[in-house]
Amino acid sequence: MNFELTEEQRGLVDSTRALLTKLASVDRARGLLDGADGFDTELWGRGADLGWSALGIAESDGGLGQRPIDLALVAVELGYGLAATPFIPVVVSADAVSRSDVGDKDKVLQAISEGSMIAAWAYAEFGQSWGAMGVGMGTVARRHDGGYLLNGAKVSVQDADAAHLLLVDAVLDGAPARFLVPADSAGVRIDRQRTLDVTRSYCDVVFDDVAVDGAALCAAGERALQSLTASMRLHTVLLCAELVGIGQRLLAMTVDYVKERVQFGRPVGSFQAVKHKCAGMRIWVQASTAAAYHAAMALDGDPLDADRAVSVAKAYVSDAAGRIAGEALQLHGGLGFTWEHDLHLFLRRARTDALLSGDTRFHRERLCHLLESAQA
Repeated sequence: MNFELTEEQRGLVDSTRALLTKLASVDRARGLLDGADGFDTELWGRGADLGWSALGIAESDGGLGQRPIDLALVAVELGYGLAATPFIPVVVSADAVSRSDVGDKDKVLQAISEGSMIAAWAYAEFGQSWGAMGVGMGTVARRHDGGYLLNGAKVSVQDADAAHLLLVDAVLDGAPARFLVPADSAGVRIDRQRTLDVTRSYCDVVFDDVAVDGAALCAAGERALQSLTASMRLHTVLLCAELVGIGQRLLAMTVDYVKERVQFGRPVGSFQAVKHKCAGMRIWVQASTAAAYHAAMALDGDPLDADRAVSVAKAYVSDAAGRIAGEALQLHGGLGFTWEHDLHLFLRRARTDALLSGDTRFHRERLCHLLESAQA
């Protein structure tokens, strides 16, 4: 595959990084730690003006009609800047809506494209697998007065407490189904949780006889399963891309530090052992970048190839990100353990992203199952 960026893609990357640099997102992310807002609303508004929220939406629906690789390029930069935005849940939800026949499809996509609507994806459930078959087993929908009633609970819903709309995966008549539920609907309870990543909001969402009309159904049965699987692929790829950006930033921070830190009259970066560690970090970053970009490009092709590429990327990048963060922490010495230094914020997000949508072990096992199925 050709990993060279086009002129348009380079412009997207440069404009995104310039915006993040101007708004000093790491400092702003710290300001959100004890605040009521789950993300940086000013940054998200400026990002929407650049087209972040419209990238994956077709031009016919009011978006920019770009490919998954373009979404991944933005996710890399957001990871590099430790940006507190709802980019991932919004673009994943928009992709699901674009695949549906939901009643307000045009209106929803237009609002998302403009950046005026925040959508969150409520899919994970306590004790269930990260895979598509484990989603919705604890959340049930039943038909009621021409509409539906939803009951159940979701966990780890990013930015649900700031969302206007929830994309909810449930079971309807024993089969998967997807619904669009206004976040302020009666019976919806959203509680922000205390997680390892202190710069991002993750919530538990409970549905207690939540009534929605018939037009809220996005898809059901086999079509819902296909849509859900596509959402899982895109979500996983964007997490990998964000981990790539985090790895790049950790490497840059570490190299800058070892050049300045003097020990025994010499910069510690001049010692051979330190050079080897930095070289190892760079190799992990480069390999992670290749795996994540390949997975993003594969989303446009055969679904089976995409499944393999996505699991390869998540299995490798999740592991590599942990190794990169560990080496960065060690090479920063005692300074890296302090609250005042930014290192731990990147480490926290890296550890969290590595677990979401399945960790290294989960995706290695999934790859084994895919290989067994191919040989059967």
